[in-house]
Amino acid sequence: MSIGAADFVSFQFSTRRLPERERIPLWRENFGRGIVHADIEPLSDVPFQAEATLRAIRGLRMLELTGSAMRFKRSQTTIVDGDDSIGIVVPAPGRSNLSQRGHEIELRGGDAIAILHSEPATVCYAEGLLFGLAVPRDALTQRVTNVDSLTMRRISHRTEALRLLMTYLKSAFKESVLAAPKLRDTVVTHIHDLVALAVGECAPLGESSASAVVAARYSAVLDHIATHFQDPGLSLEIVARCQGISPRYLQRLMTSSESSFTGHVNELRLQRVFKLLTEPHTSTQRISEIALEVGFSDVSHFNRLFRARFGNSPRAVRAAGRGIQPMPCLETCRDILRRFIAKGDPDNIRLAERTINEYCDATPTQTRTSGLRLLRQDVLDQRNAVLGSHRNFADAVNGYIQKKLAE
Repeated sequence: MSIGAADFVSFQFSTRRLPERERIPLWRENFGRGIVHADIEPLSDVPFQAEATLRAIRGLRMLELTGSAMRFKRSQTTIVDGDDSIGIVVPAPGRSNLSQRGHEIELRGGDAIAILHSEPATVCYAEGLLFGLAVPRDALTQRVTNVDSLTMRRISHRTEALRLLMTYLKSAFKESVLAAPKLRDTVVTHIHDLVALAVGECAPLGESSASAVVAARYSAVLDHIATHFQDPGLSLEIVARCQGISPRYLQRLMTSSESSFTGHVNELRLQRVFKLLTEPHTSTQRISEIALEVGFSDVSHFNRLFRARFGNSPRAVRAAGRGIQPMPCLETCRDILRRFIAKGDPDNIRLAERTINEYCDATPTQTRTSGLRLLRQDVLDQRNAVLGSHRNFADAVNGYIQKKLAE
C-alpha cells in the first residue's frame, strides 16, 4: 500500500450492501489480494459478511476487522510486496489462531502476538474484533535485540505496555494529529516505543519519564475519566490506583498538559448537562436531578460552574431549547478553526479571526457568548494536543476569542 503526499491514507471495505453471491469474490480480490496481500477463505457456511478499516501514516499501519469467520493465508507466492514490517495481532474480545515458522498459537480476550510480514503465516479469525498493527522492522530493531525471536509469543492482555499501547492508539488517528507533521511524527515514535516495550521483555514501567510512557499514561487517564466521569465518587486517588500510578504522578501528567484533574472532570460533566438540557426527552426532568445524574454532588456549586462556563444559567439554557445546542454556525466555525490549528500556518490567523467574526455576526446575541465560550474551550483542547507553531496558532486564536468575549 502506498502512502500519498499527505502521508496518510484510509481505506474502508464492507460487504454489507453487496449481493450475497458477490461478497466473497470481491472481498478476496479487493481486500485480500489488493490490500493485505493474502488469500482468504471463509470458515463457516453462514452468509458471509465483513467490514474492515485500514489506516496508514508513514511508519505505521492499523487494521480493524469484524465479520464472519475466515482464514488469511500469506504464502510464499503472495509475499511479493517487499513488506518486512512486524505485525501485531490482537483479537479483542474474540479469538484467533495463528501459525508461523512451525508454531501455532491461539489468542483470546485481548492477548496479542507479533508476526513477521516477510514470512508465510496463517491467521484464522473466528469472531469479535480483530485488530492489527504493522510497524517497520527497522523501527523495532533500533529498540530491541533479535526481534525475530520475539515473534510468535503470546503477549498477555495484562502486560502493562500492551494496555498502554492499545489505549494510546485510540487517540493516535485524530484529525489534528494527522494534519500536524511534527506531532504526527512524535505520535508514531511513541507507538514504535510502546510496541517495542510490549513485544520485548521489559521491566515494569512504573512512573517512567520516557515520553512514550508519559503520553500513553496520559491518554489512558483521559480514557478512564471519559468512561467514569459521571461517578460522583471519582477522584484523583481512585483513577491513579486504577492506572497503577501514584496520585502525585497523575497530577503531574495533568499539569504538564496545562490542565487539572478536577477541571477536566467538571468540563466533561458540564458538557453532558448542557447536552441533556437541550434534548426533548429530558424536558420534564428536574435540573438538579440531571446535575446529580452526571456526577455533581452539590447543586449550588454546579449552578455556579455552569454559569461561569456557558455564560448563562441552566434554566436559561433549557428555556432556549434546541435553539442553542445545534448551533450550525458554531459547528462550522469550530471545524474551520480546527483545520487552521492543524496546519499551524501563521498566514491563516487573519482568516481565523474573520471566521470568528462571521460566526458572531450570524449568531443571535443571546447565544453568542455561550458559543464563544464553547469555541474557546475547543481551541484550548486543540492547543493541548499540538506543539510548536500549531500551539502558537491556537494561542493566537484563543486570544482573539477572549477579545470578542470582552466586547
